Amino acid sequence: MTDEEPHESYLFGGAFSARLPPGSLDISEMRQVPDNQEAFVHPSTDQSVIVELLEYQAGVPDENAARYHFEDIADSAANSEILSQGQFAPGLLAFEGCSSAWQLTGRQEVAKFNEEAKNDVCVHLVLLRLPQYRTDLLVTFNDPTWINPLSTSAVQNTEVPSAHSRPPWTVEHFHAFVCSLRLLDPGLFG
Repeated sequence: MTDEEPHESYLFGGAFSARLPPGSLDISEMRQVPDNQEAFVHPSTDQSVIVELLEYQAGVPDENAARYHFEDIADSAANSEILSQGQFAPGLLAFEGCSSAWQLTGRQEVAKFNEEAKNDVCVHLVLLRLPQYRTDLLVTFNDPTWINPLSTSAVQNTEVPSAHSRPPWTVEHFHAFVCSLRLLDPGLFG
């Protein structure tokens, strides 16, 4: 296996496994990450993939659940809009026991680290509904489409390219990650 290929990784202390996009860096090795999250960044772009274990929203119908979680995420965004949404084919998932899966693509204008400069970010999310565990599993791919020149992200992305520079992740990388996600230890849910 080369460094460019997705590789199998364990999440949430080994309770899950998935094939991470190429070159994924674990954010928890750089800063504090909430216990209900696993987050990974691209080594040379501002892209990220986040897996969150959230409270199951029993009062939200399946077809509206992805929108519910997107709007919750977008709460801190200056502007946001939903571009598309629909069912994600459960047959593509390695994850067993998912009652339904939904995908949504949206756009947000959001600042990094509470700074003034706002970046345009395309947000791809897939929601796996797990009522038996009272959990909504949300997987989000943040893909910046425009970085404000005054953003700290612009400074990071203008540094001299290094041997660690690599092509940006694609929606295909994200879908491969989602489709490879497996639950290994249901004891995580208590």
